[in-house]
Amino acid sequence: MSAAPAYSEDKGGSAGPGEPEYGHDPASGGIFSSDYKRHDDLKEMLDTNKDSLKLEAMKRIVAMIARGKNASDLFPAVVKNVACKNIEDPNQLIRASALRVLSSIRVPIIVPIMMLAIKEAASDMSPYVRKTAAHAIPKLYSLDSDQKDQLIEVIEKLLADKTTLVAGSVVMAFEEVCPERIDLIHKNYRKLCNLLIDVEEWGQVVIISMLTRYARTQFLSPTQNESLLEENPEKAFYGSEEDEAKGPGPEEAAATALPSRKPYVMDPDHRLLLRNTKPLLQSRSAAVVMAVAQLYFHLAPKAEVGVIAKALVRLLRSHSEVQYVVLQNVATMSIKRRGMFEPYLKSFYIRSTDPTQIKVLKLEVLTNLANETNIPTVLREFQTYIRSMDKDFVAATIQAIGRCATNIGRVRDTCLNGLVQLLSNRDELVVAESVVVIKKLLQMQPAQHGEIIKHLAKLTDNIQVPMARASILWLIGEYCEHVPRIAPDVLRKMAKSFTAEEDIVKLQVINLAAKLYLTNSKQTKLLTQYVLSLAKYDQNYDIRDRARFTRQLIVPSEQGGALSRHAKKLFLAPKPAPVLESSFKDRDHFQLGSLSHLLNAKATGYQELPDWPEEAPDPSVRNVEVPEWTKCSNREKRKEKEKPFYSDSEGESGPTESADSNPESDSESDSKSSSESSSGESSSESDNEDEDEEKGRSSESEQSEEEGERKKTKKRKKVAEGHRAGSSSDEGSDSSSSSSESEVTSESEEEQVEATSWRRKTAPSSKSAPAAKEISLLDLEDFTPPSVQAVSSPTIVSTSLVTDLEGLTLTDSSLVPSLLSPVPGAGRQELLHRVAGEGLAVDYAFSRQPFPADRHMVSVHIHFSNSSENPIKGLRVGAPKLPAGISIQEFPEIESLAPGESTTAVMGINFCDSTQAANFQLCTQTRQFYVSIQPPVGELMSPVFMSENEFKKEQGKLTGMNEITEKLTLPDTCRSDHIVVQKVTTTANLGRVPCGTSDEYRFAGRTLTSGSLVLLTLDARPAGAAQLTVNSEKMVIGTMLVKDVIQTLTQ
Repeated sequence: MSAAPAYSEDKGGSAGPGEPEYGHDPASGGIFSSDYKRHDDLKEMLDTNKDSLKLEAMKRIVAMIARGKNASDLFPAVVKNVACKNIEDPNQLIRASALRVLSSIRVPIIVPIMMLAIKEAASDMSPYVRKTAAHAIPKLYSLDSDQKDQLIEVIEKLLADKTTLVAGSVVMAFEEVCPERIDLIHKNYRKLCNLLIDVEEWGQVVIISMLTRYARTQFLSPTQNESLLEENPEKAFYGSEEDEAKGPGPEEAAATALPSRKPYVMDPDHRLLLRNTKPLLQSRSAAVVMAVAQLYFHLAPKAEVGVIAKALVRLLRSHSEVQYVVLQNVATMSIKRRGMFEPYLKSFYIRSTDPTQIKVLKLEVLTNLANETNIPTVLREFQTYIRSMDKDFVAATIQAIGRCATNIGRVRDTCLNGLVQLLSNRDELVVAESVVVIKKLLQMQPAQHGEIIKHLAKLTDNIQVPMARASILWLIGEYCEHVPRIAPDVLRKMAKSFTAEEDIVKLQVINLAAKLYLTNSKQTKLLTQYVLSLAKYDQNYDIRDRARFTRQLIVPSEQGGALSRHAKKLFLAPKPAPVLESSFKDRDHFQLGSLSHLLNAKATGYQELPDWPEEAPDPSVRNVEVPEWTKCSNREKRKEKEKPFYSDSEGESGPTESADSNPESDSESDSKSSSESSSGESSSESDNEDEDEEKGRSSESEQSEEEGERKKTKKRKKVAEGHRAGSSSDEGSDSSSSSSESEVTSESEEEQVEATSWRRKTAPSSKSAPAAKEISLLDLEDFTPPSVQAVSSPTIVSTSLVTDLEGLTLTDSSLVPSLLSPVPGAGRQELLHRVAGEGLAVDYAFSRQPFPADRHMVSVHIHFSNSSENPIKGLRVGAPKLPAGISIQEFPEIESLAPGESTTAVMGINFCDSTQAANFQLCTQTRQFYVSIQPPVGELMSPVFMSENEFKKEQGKLTGMNEITEKLTLPDTCRSDHIVVQKVTTTANLGRVPCGTSDEYRFAGRTLTSGSLVLLTLDARPAGAAQLTVNSEKMVIGTMLVKDVIQTLTQ
């Protein structure tokens, strides 16, 4: 109690303004005061900003709890003080941990605090904290489901997050809280498809499962036409004139309905999902592979499902637990899609070290895959398995043999003879299982197997397994006409041991007695009465009831009803042969890979797989509109208006065209680009538009500098205007290294025409002059084509600027595979050698120009040369075999290429921000050549122009996992600015960013497909030491780019 006065002394005297008052009496304000009204101010103390008051309140609360007093109403205030400080901590790990702890407290009274914390964390700068917020949503929902509406708002916000770290977690929250709100997925569908490859494995499984259900509600079944053709194969294609003359009957009406239905065309978003999930079949995670397999099984056309077989077979080399789950799903798939697993039949052969449950599942798959072609091999395997010491496995093998005999008629006799031989086995369980299977097989052809029935009748003295004994008695009773002498004797033996038999055997003895009484009453009348009398007093009521029923039915009496006259029809009616089916036949109505499918029962939380819709829902709901404020600023709009002056179409139109048509053409190009963004990249539209403008601006600056050199002008203002309105000379500089001399001449003439057009159009313009001043000379440092001669006029640019300009290039000379050191001027790479092409030689080069049809594509110049003696006709691109996500825009067909002639075509390839090769066919009228184009990582991006402050701002956003830093030593030959800039821009298509320090180089660009920023910084230090830093959301691209740049700089 000595501590109480100390506490009261601290609080003695008058309280300050805004603070609660305390009494001077130690007992009144002490910890163990009996005046409970003083505790009403604890909440007020906890809400103050003074730590001393909060500490005092905490001590008093601990004292209350120590005395056993109820302090639960103070819990939210305590939690708020403990958690809030950590939730606002500058360290993201502490913020996330605080939210995780807060959401794990299962007390309903803190729900409002938890909701506020989740909303705040959902807007956090750190993706890790946002991920934790997504994890907290299901916890809060399970604690208080009334918060669903607010939680849905948070989920909708997090679904729009572009970070791969958040995607899987928020989809899991969506599945737990509001799986029926499919409308939340529409706008994010394409983004989720494209992010899928980079999400962590746990998130991939969750997203794939959700997208499977989404696709079943939004797309048409890819097998709908196939099912219609299977139902009416002939009517769909063939008809006779006589049938047409008779008029349409009901069958004809059904037939005409087939062609009237529209042919199936797969939705591009459906194809996007299949294409982006296919690479995940190579994942190291068995769960991811299984998720993709079930997606393909439920969503893909029949012709494409086969790709999952190899991946699933690979998983059979994993742990037994993984094998068990995979085999469960393979067993289900192999019933409907047998063909895709037949090439891997030997992969399902059973090893002696396999656990029993794995052996049984492999048997199931082998039985499903058995057909007339491979049945000899399968039966030889089964013969080996029968010798196993695992009796449960042997019993399953015998059942598998029976199923094979049922399904494949030509081996039925072989299987039956083999099973009869097993009847002499020493193991009673093997014999019993064989009897049960033989009984089912004999029902198919009983008349041909009378000897087997006799042999089985003799086994009743030896076999003690109840099921086997019951099966033998059923066979003898059912086919007693084939064994008229043996059947009564079997009944006599069974009557002796009736009281000692199992219930299942007693029921079959009663059946046997009734059937023999109806067919051979002279010999069996007394035996039947004896058996029925024993059964009348049996302990089992089923047996007693069966005996009474049978007696009234077969024994005629005065009280006998009408049924007794039909006793033979009831007992001796022909019975259909049993169909031996797989136990996995009806499991496909559960989603593969789910717990419900594994258990063959609906588990808690299982969501049914929706049926395919009859009509396709509106696909436009997945289109994402780019807000106006993200498209371009006023200054960028002015650039956009001037940009079409030097597009490809303008170069042909000539200088007489009115400038008023430019906004229209601009809007048309915008609408075209927006319509082409259906592959899921609409979220980065505005970035890519800015990128295109920047490309145009760089090429314009190059052309203006050419004019300035030719005219020897000394006015900087005109140079600046040239940056704003010069034409694109990239094509001319590119063709200098990748096309013939005649093409170079024609393109340079076209550039002069365009330059004249620029002078005529922009001379009277007074509004563009201020914009030109804003750009000044900084943009000149970005790119200059190598075809431009060294600048000799010091009045235009400074000497240091000339050095920078000479080292920058956009031409094919810089395009060399990433594994080789770049050689200036060596732009072409061989695509098809003239020997392999039978006189057709094909080279290709990356032009680094925007591809007109789709800005997401890499522009590739294909150069054809005919060195044969005959013309080559019909040059075109054949059926491409492309990895997921990669697409090709084919070049127009070249009708004829005369001997000795050469030509160049341009094609676009969307590599989907990856260095995977694009495989396709080059076709002529007579031959097909398989070729492949693999891009260096530096060709997957386009330059971006930004100021030093913008560069630093964007770099600050891309830290942590998005930053790759490596140290290197620059050789003596790579110390000058000219060489460093040239080598970096040769390796990667990046734009130079102005820098205030002489020892630091900065470059910026965006990936073509996703528009992700790529920022490169090279910090050169004395003695050749340097540090290379790449910041990018695409960590894989960043890593590869660091490797390529270091390799280039150190060689």
